[in-house]
Amino acid sequence: MRGPLSSALVAVQGVGASVPAARFAVALAESYGTAVTAVYAVDTAAIRHLSLSRIFVDDEGEEYERSLELTGRRHLAYVEELARSKGVSVRTMLLKGSIAEEVVRTAEEIGADCIVLAGWERGGDFRDIILEANREIARMARCPVVIVKGRDVEDAREGPGTEER
Repeated sequence: MRGPLSSALVAVQGVGASVPAARFAVALAESYGTAVTAVYAVDTAAIRHLSLSRIFVDDEGEEYERSLELTGRRHLAYVEELARSKGVSVRTMLLKGSIAEEVVRTAEEIGADCIVLAGWERGGDFRDIILEANREIARMARCPVVIVKGRDVEDAREGPGTEER
């Protein structure tokens, strides 16, 4: 029988704010046997827009995309390390496109029972991009969306390296 938290997708966008969301998702896997998929979406839609607006030349856009891919791989490796330290496994996926569209599409494709997002803080252009993406995900998602707020998620138990990524 499938329970209400059989499968969860956690988006690990942004920097330090993603850590509590990742820890919460791993705690779901550890406590309830939830199958967790961690995703990072490289916002190629925004890069394309910046290139078309002549803010980026082609080479700059490609370099920025590669940089975001490396950042995404680091975030996903952190989630894998965290899960491994708790004796559970997570599936990771690096996505490309609009953050919100890719997260929601992937959640639907894997049959996620919920989407786990990091809470956000005001300030900074990058955080505004993530805030807008989170709002869009919450608006578009067909499944429940869990917002994990706060830097420390004590219920998620201690994990390796809570330093900001």
